[in-house]
Amino acid sequence: MPRAKKHPVVYSVTSAPTSTTDDQDKRIRRYLTMMGIRIACFGLVFITSGWLRWTAVLAAVFIPYVAVVIANAVAPRQPGSLQSVTPQDDLHRIEQ
Repeated sequence: MPRAKKHPVVYSVTSAPTSTTDDQDKRIRRYLTMMGIRIACFGLVFITSGWLRWTAVLAAVFIPYVAVVIANAVAPRQPGSLQSVTPQDDLHRIEQ
């Protein structure tokens, strides 16, 4: 009677949580986008008048506070789950 082949257990990394580097990169992009909007508000101060100018001034003053609060808001890390994967036989892969 032939022995059954014992397959090694291989784990998939597709269920791993997002890395802290990816989360930090996303927060940096949000912060830089908001600072770009702030620069645009400073430009509007010089080319507009009336209520639009004062709105741009208020936005330029309050955007840094909001940008820092959003940039420091770290997303909660979801625990990853490991899922076992049965690898294909080497001979079967070579034939394909």
